[in-house]
Amino acid sequence: MVFDIVNQLLNPIFLPLVNMDPNPNNPILAVFVIATIVAFIITLANKLLVDQDRMQFIQQEMKGFQAEVMEAQKSGDPKRMAEMQKKQMEFMGLQKEMMMNSFKPMIVTMLPILLIFWWMSGNNAIGNMVVYLPHFVYYILLTPLWHMLYHPAAGAPAFSITWLGWYILVSFAMSFVFRKFMGLKSGGM
Repeated sequence: MVFDIVNQLLNPIFLPLVNMDPNPNNPILAVFVIATIVAFIITLANKLLVDQDRMQFIQQEMKGFQAEVMEAQKSGDPKRMAEMQKKQMEFMGLQKEMMMNSFKPMIVTMLPILLIFWWMSGNNAIGNMVVYLPHFVYYILLTPLWHMLYHPAAGAPAFSITWLGWYILVSFAMSFVFRKFMGLKSGGM
């Protein structure tokens, strides 16, 4: 029932991409476009919902405080250490503010992304997709480590990744590009 509703919503949007792919049975280009769209939406949400200047200010303050704590620890001065512990309470508030700011885009984008993932995993063409990687790229991208965390389809060819691995690669790369293009100062997706 829920999958039918998701299909009704997302088929008109994404199914034409899959059908227009040069190889609709292995829609690498369609997944690339979907991952790019999602990366753009997430980056745009970060741009619009997070005060980038405030986040950068908090990060700088935290770095300065951490340097002071390290210096106090090296000095071994108990009075200075007590002062740092008092100051730590103030910085816990800043950490909370930073965490709450970074959660805003995630809260807004989480459900649509989960629905898109669900649709992609249920789409036969995408679910059976295989991307063949050159041997050196396969190892540079640490794909064998990824395969420990998620298992590719049974009988998947060597030196290949499934739609999820391809999606992750594209989304990381495109998020980096969009973050630079939009001038986002803080890191993360």
